[in-house]
Amino acid sequence: MSQHYRNHKRFYPPFHFFTIPLAILGLGFAIYSCIAIPTIITGLLVLAFFLISIIAVMARMFSLKAQDRAARAEEKLRYYILAGKAFPDGLKMGQILALRFASDEEYLALVDKAVADKLSPDEIKKAVKNWRGDYHRI
Repeated sequence: MSQHYRNHKRFYPPFHFFTIPLAILGLGFAIYSCIAIPTIITGLLVLAFFLISIIAVMARMFSLKAQDRAARAEEKLRYYILAGKAFPDGLKMGQILALRFASDEEYLALVDKAVADKLSPDEIKKAVKNWRGDYHRI
């Protein structure tokens, strides 16, 4: 399937539709149990499910940060290859990630426009004419 603006957002089903819902459900039941039967065990269950939920979210955030760093390096290299100069300062991570969807033909002009007009990531994505899909990001 070809990627474009309307379908570029991705979900990782084992995380988004299994891990997080089960962790939240478990936390809810643990809290209910702690209220219904207030003992040290039910209190520890609440703590355990709370920690499991936090760890799941942190693991996802850490992996996304690593992907963001790799994508930033890729876009800086791509800009250098196409323009022969360093990537301009002043772009935020969201803008850089949005620029990765632009084809090489429109990339340099879109980078300049994003810097000059301070385009939001969504505005950058909407400005892309020839979408370059990112099929490897999780």
